[in-house]
Amino acid sequence: MTEYDIHSIRNDFPILRSMVNGKPLVYLDNGASSQKPQSVIDAIDHYYTSQNSNVHRGVHHLSQIATDAYEVTRRKLRAFINAAHEHEIIITKGTTDSINLVASSYGNAFLNEGDEIIISEMEHHSNIVPWQMLCENRKATLKVVPVNDAGELDMEVYRGMLNDRVKMVSITYISNSLGTINPVKKIIELAHQYNIPVLLDAAQAVHHTAVDVQDLDVDFLAFSGHKMYGPTGVGVLYGKEALLNKMPPYQGGGEMIKDVTFEKTTYNELPFKFEAGTPNIEAGITLAFAVDYINSIGLEKIAEYEHELLMYATDQLESIEGLKIVGTAKEKSGVISFVVDGIHPYDIGVILDKLGIAVRTGHHCTQPLMARYNIPGTVRASFGLYNTKEEVDVLVAGVKRAITMLS
Repeated sequence: MTEYDIHSIRNDFPILRSMVNGKPLVYLDNGASSQKPQSVIDAIDHYYTSQNSNVHRGVHHLSQIATDAYEVTRRKLRAFINAAHEHEIIITKGTTDSINLVASSYGNAFLNEGDEIIISEMEHHSNIVPWQMLCENRKATLKVVPVNDAGELDMEVYRGMLNDRVKMVSITYISNSLGTINPVKKIIELAHQYNIPVLLDAAQAVHHTAVDVQDLDVDFLAFSGHKMYGPTGVGVLYGKEALLNKMPPYQGGGEMIKDVTFEKTTYNELPFKFEAGTPNIEAGITLAFAVDYINSIGLEKIAEYEHELLMYATDQLESIEGLKIVGTAKEKSGVISFVVDGIHPYDIGVILDKLGIAVRTGHHCTQPLMARYNIPGTVRASFGLYNTKEEVDVLVAGVKRAITMLS
């Protein structure tokens, strides 16, 4: 690994200089939310001191500069995922909001009794519950692609599920619990043989690997700002223009209209048809700075560095007696979930916190997946572009100490 200046990168994140319980912070909870570089923090401050105004509505100076900055983000997001058009980028509250938008708008418009939706056994609750709610409302059926012991999708079962009754496939690009990188291009290709649209939950993907929506030919793609070193409360729904134009608005109110009378409302064009009300302007504007930061390093370099870190951490953790990694797919991103014989994950997490190590414990909003492995949850260490092998060593020593204390 060359040309990856980890020390300079870490200096860009002021929170990494924090102390927790008298120990240097080791932040390994990036799957839940990432830390923010100084450029994003400064951009938030700049918005409130120099740009604060509502967008898309005013002719005055502040409104115009805020609107311009907001639309710069849309342009950068289009380039970031290589969408064909800026108006295919819908700025939402996050991945959950984006999936709910598609389930509500597309689902209620095009699903009928007896239709089917396909998801997988490794989905986050945000990619399960909206489809369950839709199926209940439309009397449709939810089908689930199983995973094998390694945490990989059973693609033969998936292939056999596809038929003319299926109206949507919604699959995670990378599992937040297992780190599995799914064969999304093949998933999309097989679905399109039946003209089935595909939504990808890319919340764990866009900051770890380059995503090209045109190359994938994906119909919808959802992701969140706060996992990609950006602000909270903002995210993206990409949708193909033809599909978005066919879909009714998700919410009613300001911005998504052209004309309103008490007799009839005429809806706005894309993307504003799906952006009702005042958005999270600060987050929308500053998300562009997170995109810039990722691009300044390069996703290829990030992916290479994080893979090296994952391999090192896997080797070190596997050497601990009684520890079992849950999720051993051949294709993995920077997530390691593990259990230790006879010890509850929560207890390990508490001791690690006392040592300044931030990990996530529990079911990670993937309860059906935990049930598949017959476990209450795992300890999850999830890596970001600023983590180091030295921090992995601290984690390994901390886990060993927790085992000694709890055994």
